[in-house]
Amino acid sequence: MSRAIVLAARPDGAPRESDFAVQEILPQEPDDGEVLVRNVFVSVDPYMRGRMRGVRTYVDPFAVGEPVVGGAVGRVVSSRDERFAEGDWVVSMLGWREEGVAKGDTLRRLDPELASPSTALGVLGMPGFTAWLGLVVIGEVREGETIYVSGAAGAVGSTAAQIAKLKGLRVIGSAGTAEKVDWLSSLGVEAFDYRETKVGDALADGIDVYFDNVGGPQLEAALTALRPFGRVIGCGQIARYNDVEPTPGPRNLGLLVTKRLRLQGFLVFDHSDRYGEFLAEVGPWVADGSLVYRETILDGLESVPTAFAGLFRGDNVGKMLVRL
Repeated sequence: MSRAIVLAARPDGAPRESDFAVQEILPQEPDDGEVLVRNVFVSVDPYMRGRMRGVRTYVDPFAVGEPVVGGAVGRVVSSRDERFAEGDWVVSMLGWREEGVAKGDTLRRLDPELASPSTALGVLGMPGFTAWLGLVVIGEVREGETIYVSGAAGAVGSTAAQIAKLKGLRVIGSAGTAEKVDWLSSLGVEAFDYRETKVGDALADGIDVYFDNVGGPQLEAALTALRPFGRVIGCGQIARYNDVEPTPGPRNLGLLVTKRLRLQGFLVFDHSDRYGEFLAEVGPWVADGSLVYRETILDGLESVPTAFAGLFRGDNVGKMLVRL
C-alpha cells in the first residue's frame, strides 16, 4: 500500500490539520505512455485553499475523501514512456501522496546538476514564474520606478522583490515578523513589519506599482499611495482566502478613475508559453547567487496538513515544502 493526504472536510475559515487525513491507497502500475513516480518533495500553496471551498472557480474544486493534487517533485520508479527512465527527477501534479502514476506528457524532467530539484516547486517553478510574469508581463515594470510588494517574504513575494531590484526598481516590502523583515532588508528591500507599521505610513512617498499578494487593507492602502497611471499586479488575496462571507472591497476604488490606474489579475497557466523565457532570465541569477531563495521544509507525509495550515499563520520564510 501507498499513502496520500485526502481532504477530510471542507475548511470553515482558516484550514486546520483536522480537515485532512492520511489514507492508504492501492499501488498502481503504469500503462503505455505513463510513468510511476515516487515523490520526494510536495508543495503546499495558498491557491489550494480556494479549491477546498466546493465551488468551481477557474478549476474544479477538490473532492472530499480524495487525495489533494498539486505540485510535486519525485523520481521515476518505472516508466512505459520512452522519454523517461528509472531514477529521473521529474516535476508533476501528483500532489500530496507518496507515489502515483502520471502521463508522460504531463511531466517535466529536471537536471539536479543545474539546481536543487526542490527549486522546481519554488524559485524556478510556479511561484518564481508567477513573480516574473507579474512584473514583466502584467506590471510592465521599468527601471527607476518604485514598487510595493506585500507578502514579500513568501515564495512569490521574495522572488518578485528581488527580480524588481535586479531590474533597477526601488522595492518596498511588507512581512509579518522581525526575522522576515531582517531577511528582506539583507536583500536590499525597504522592508517593514505591517503589524508594527501602518502600510500607509510606509508608502507615504508614493509608489508606481503594487504587487498584491495579500488584498484587503493592504490593497486599499496601496491604491491611496499609487501615483497617477500606476499599476496593480493582482497576484493573490491571502488575507481573504479564509473568509466565510465575502468581505467588502476597498473603499477607495474611485481612485482607479481619478488616478487612471490599471488593476489586472492573472493566472500563471495562461502564460505557459513563456516559461522558457522566464528560465532563461531567472535561472542564471539563481545559479550565480544574484537571486537567493529560502525554503521552509517539514518532513514526512503526516506534516503536510501542518505545513498547509502554517501558510495562513505565516510560519514560512520563502517556499513551504514537505520532504517525503
